[in-house]
Amino acid sequence: MTASDVPARGQRLPRPARRKQLLGAAQEIFVAQGYHAAAMDDIAERAGVSKPVLYQHFPGKLELYMALLDEHATSLVRRVRTALESTSDNRARVAASVAAYFDFVAGNGEGFRLVFESDLRNDPAVRERVERMTADCIAAITETIAHDTGYRAEEAQLLSVGLTGMAEIGARWWLSSEDRLAKERAVELLVGLAWRGISGAPLHPEGSVEVSADG
Repeated sequence: MTASDVPARGQRLPRPARRKQLLGAAQEIFVAQGYHAAAMDDIAERAGVSKPVLYQHFPGKLELYMALLDEHATSLVRRVRTALESTSDNRARVAASVAAYFDFVAGNGEGFRLVFESDLRNDPAVRERVERMTADCIAAITETIAHDTGYRAEEAQLLSVGLTGMAEIGARWWLSSEDRLAKERAVELLVGLAWRGISGAPLHPEGSVEVSADG
């Protein structure tokens, strides 16, 4: 939700719509100011509501932040799982998984900063949620690699860590670079790098491996 979407002060909204409105306002404030500098007054003003209305939905700033963090962390995990399930062609899987990270950082009002660049990462609850998100993404990719190759579980997991790290850091660097490549070209380059390595994996005889013609 952007500034033009904020309803007039005092306008009644259904509870789900109000919650979405408040989360949108909070995200803009957190991204712009960081968690520590953000104030509930600023969020209420940005949403066009009174502080009592804000507190009816969220008892404090941390709860508001955690709601946003959960929303974005769940979104990234869902994107990665959807990418892996979208095809049985493994090169296409790699491409879809890398693209999932690029789409995540490029969309939704820079919400990725709440996940990857938070000034609250030392808070145990925040750190646990981010680590769980990362572990869920790694586990999903590990399962696919282990199923389709002859690698042991710990070997597949290490490869998954490498792939997710490359996708995340590459996507974040791409977004912040001054001479930014087209997103499609950036994804293509990283996929080529990853596929030249992973395509050499020993194939599992019972795995559902399909290799694209250009692999």
